[in-house]
Amino acid sequence: MYHPAHLSVYFSNSKYNYKSNKHGFNLMAEKTVSKYLLNLEKNFASDNPVLQKAAKVFHELDQIEYDLGLLGNDETTACKDSWWPIISLIGGNSTAKSGFINSYLGSEYMLAGLQPSSHKFTVLLHSSQSTPTILPGTALDVDHRYPFYQISRKIEQQQAGEGDRINSYLELKTINSDRLKGKLFIDAPNINAVSSNSVASLLMRHTIECSDLVLIFTDAFDSSAPLVDELVETIVRHQDTNKFVYIINEPAAALNPALNNEIISSWQRKLSGLGLNTGQFIVLSTVENTINPQNQAGFAAIDQRMVNVSYDRSYRVLHSLEKSIREIDSVVIPEVTKGIAIWKDRVHFSTLLILGFIITFALFAEIQMGILDLLIDPIIGPVVLIVLIAIIVPLHILISKLQGKLIIKQLTARQKELHLMENLAKLFEKNLTFSRMLMPITEPAGWNKKTKARLSQLTDKTKELVQLLNDNFGTYNDRSSVNYSDPLNLAN
Repeated sequence: MYHPAHLSVYFSNSKYNYKSNKHGFNLMAEKTVSKYLLNLEKNFASDNPVLQKAAKVFHELDQIEYDLGLLGNDETTACKDSWWPIISLIGGNSTAKSGFINSYLGSEYMLAGLQPSSHKFTVLLHSSQSTPTILPGTALDVDHRYPFYQISRKIEQQQAGEGDRINSYLELKTINSDRLKGKLFIDAPNINAVSSNSVASLLMRHTIECSDLVLIFTDAFDSSAPLVDELVETIVRHQDTNKFVYIINEPAAALNPALNNEIISSWQRKLSGLGLNTGQFIVLSTVENTINPQNQAGFAAIDQRMVNVSYDRSYRVLHSLEKSIREIDSVVIPEVTKGIAIWKDRVHFSTLLILGFIITFALFAEIQMGILDLLIDPIIGPVVLIVLIAIIVPLHILISKLQGKLIIKQLTARQKELHLMENLAKLFEKNLTFSRMLMPITEPAGWNKKTKARLSQLTDKTKELVQLLNDNFGTYNDRSSVNYSDPLNLAN
């Protein structure tokens, strides 16, 4: 169980508050709490205090990025990943997957025309409406709550012109099914029926990466196809995440349940040959019949994994939080620092060219007219120096601004290439000040010891949240229930 007392102790000790000026740091401005974060906090207030606190840590991270100029006032890093528990289903050409979906969600939905599309990635969402609804892919692309948020941008990068055809690849279906409450199902198109292309590969990888549980029907491995090979490669990269369950639809199991172990062993050997060495195996004699006694154990195991997917979601969200914190130091700042270095080099080179031109002109003037005596004159010399500075400094500033515009374009393109929501160009623009143009400062504005310390604190809080989430499953010598704010307990 969760330990709210322990949670309150930790965050009260850290003096956490949505008021950013309570952090003890001098901030430029206080960022408004995102409505999305407020809704998340309200949603998890009663049943998941860890995620409720995670929403607050996300706001602290938003405040830091806002101070750096990386985020707008209405943006939040919490929308990088969906907070829904996500289950994806991948199958081959047989009806095993579609039969399971209709059986698991209710057989009446098959009659309602909700058979999964053969060529689209379909997100299934619970709805209280009795009549199912099919919505276009744009509903997923523009809503940051769903796992395909802004996927059209990645599709466009993969294949020019395809980003505008998002409705050809995605759709959202709402179903009045109790088993969908609080979850999202992603029904991938039958892998052997989809033409292999860069967009299909992208969507398949994205589906697996964002899922907390992946049900793979073994008929997907019955044939050889380029997309099957890419599926195997993706599973290999993520198989240590313990998110894969292999569903074996074997009618022979209904005649002799003792064959289950033999069937599983056979598939384990086959998949091991493909490099797939982890994952749970479940044998179903017929996916359309949940009442069949031979299937009850299999469906019970699936139900248990569905229950645990909420915990998997919590760990995924905390991992996303930790990753977002880490990427500021490992990705965002290095990219802007690199841009500043290139900017400085170009400006210095341009300024040196102008100085070289002036020196060359002075040498010719000395040869023709003999102006050296004027330059070392105690009165005329300083005047000439002041005039030279008055010319060079404005030129240096002008060149800095012109070169800065080129760097801004490069950083904007780099941001899209890396799929970052952080505004790299905006942070760079904060360096286009008079002092930073003249002084040899290479670190981005605002990136200092205090900012690094704030990020370190957020990392520590995230680790604490992971430990608190672990306490939901067990405690170490029952110490997690101790109130550490009580000084009497510190001596025990």
